[in-house]
Amino acid sequence: MSKIAFIFPGQGCQTVGMGKDFYENSELAKEVYDKASELLQLDMKALCFEENDKLDLTEYTQAALVTTCIAMERELVNKGITPDMTAGLSLGEYCAIYAAGGMSLEDAIRTVRIRGILMQDTYPAGEGGMAAVLGLDAAPMEHALAGIKDVWIANYNCPGQIVITGKADAVKAAAEPLKAVGAKRILPLKVSGPFHSPLLEPAGAKMEEELDKVAFTPLTVPYVTNVTAEEVTEISETKALLKKQIYSSVRWEQSMRRMLEAGVDTFVEIGPGKTLNGFMRKIDRSVKVYNVAAYADVESVAAALKG
Repeated sequence: MSKIAFIFPGQGCQTVGMGKDFYENSELAKEVYDKASELLQLDMKALCFEENDKLDLTEYTQAALVTTCIAMERELVNKGITPDMTAGLSLGEYCAIYAAGGMSLEDAIRTVRIRGILMQDTYPAGEGGMAAVLGLDAAPMEHALAGIKDVWIANYNCPGQIVITGKADAVKAAAEPLKAVGAKRILPLKVSGPFHSPLLEPAGAKMEEELDKVAFTPLTVPYVTNVTAEEVTEISETKALLKKQIYSSVRWEQSMRRMLEAGVDTFVEIGPGKTLNGFMRKIDRSVKVYNVAAYADVESVAAALKG
């Protein structure tokens, strides 16, 4: 029997105008944006829909993306499509937990706003960095990085695309050793910190305090966590995992393979862009991947999945 997974992207896919057509056409989506604006005392419509200097700043990006992805997810569920499992890349894991029944809309939006601020402000600006390493498998990369101080793997995205993180000078210095073992390209990323590295452990500790305030609820379906790439069925595990997630590697490829092992054969990427679709094509081209990035996508995806 076919299994459907909802998957949610992370930071970097944000675009001006994301979700505007949902706001204009879906009362459910409009409620999400209006609730986010009220909760955070931010004009979420201006942040997401209009040209501005804030959307690419981590402290705003995270709340904007989670608001947008949840608004899109609500409309898809309203059309009768529900997941058997969920997962989200980094920030997107909060959407995955929400979609799996473990967290309220209010708690998801409030906590990611704080998460964004902590991730942006914990490490001095300009002193941390990240880079995408293309064309190199995980094993030789891990071996090469073992001899380099202050650099770690941030994301296992898909075969041939792994992201490194750490102190800015160390990330830059890692380029030559990685090319020596087969990396084809090293692309510096425009980010404000060494995300998903041990350098952000202080942010994880502060995040734990905020997560103590969250009213977690029993999961209705499992989600797969970035930290271990394993299914989570007990919501009691979630707080510790979300704390660790800030400073641990995002095991996205491993998470998708775990879902495939569990029988998922249909993935719905919910959010702006098609980043996760691209990763999945390199992980397993045989599965079906749909995208909900525009309001018109909802009808077409719902029709396809209802058969």
